[in-house]
Amino acid sequence: MMEMMLNAAFFDRLSRLRLAMGGKSSMNMTGNRKSMQKGSSTEFSDFREYMPGDDLRRIDWNAYGRLDRLYVKEYMEEKETVVSILIDTSASMRYGAKSKSALACMLAAALACMGLNNMDRVVLYDMQNMQTSFVAGGGKRALPRLAGFLSGLTFEGRVELTEAVRRLPAKGAGMTIILSDFLQDIFLEPKAEALGNMLRFLNYRKQNPVLLQVLAGEELSVELTGTKNLIDMEENSALRLTLDAASIRVYQAALGEFLSSLRRMCAKAGAFYAVCSTETAIDQLIFEDLRKLYDI
Repeated sequence: MMEMMLNAAFFDRLSRLRLAMGGKSSMNMTGNRKSMQKGSSTEFSDFREYMPGDDLRRIDWNAYGRLDRLYVKEYMEEKETVVSILIDTSASMRYGAKSKSALACMLAAALACMGLNNMDRVVLYDMQNMQTSFVAGGGKRALPRLAGFLSGLTFEGRVELTEAVRRLPAKGAGMTIILSDFLQDIFLEPKAEALGNMLRFLNYRKQNPVLLQVLAGEELSVELTGTKNLIDMEENSALRLTLDAASIRVYQAALGEFLSSLRRMCAKAGAFYAVCSTETAIDQLIFEDLRKLYDI
């Protein structure tokens, strides 16, 4: 899986791209992005929660004494963007002859590379364990450790997507990328209130939300016929169904409406949304289908 990220030609193409942040940036380290605000490096702006890798000299020890939590001071001129990449590690992501989990990791690696190209800080999260994150900074030198983190992820059990997003540490404005199949009951509700609430939460946190729905080719185009036992990979329950042309048409129509609903909700919230199929080559996904995500 990670061999693709170490391929010289693929990496060379990635090195020309940077994620388009829409003017949102954090205020911690000096990156390569121009700030929309002005001020000197000694001009105090605000506080935010401490993150691994922050300059220890910026910690406000008075705040720690009062609140028993670590906060760092922010300054107006010193800008970097924080790119948070949240990976759904539930068991359903293992599905597919070409697994959704493998594609999610490749997408995460490619998007992280774009952030690191511009000296942004990239933080990767296993959505089943939001307390344990991988912080990548310092440009291309972080790539081997990033690949190691992704290779060590295990995809099992369930992920409560909206709860995981709400556990995302407050760290200033930036971009939050969610890689998931979004196949959860709460997103299947007609009004999709859970998705709307999640997107509003991210906007409140001054994030550019990016939702990449990773689906297996077998989910997008059903070719099974006859009587089958369908296994829920997360609940380990079975459903016996007879699949014929009529039932497959019903499924395809329901799937189409589900994807359209997610797309409408994301558009309403100003979030980027795209479906990423395991049947689509990673080169096409990165350099063509997701091109609106980056600057050249």
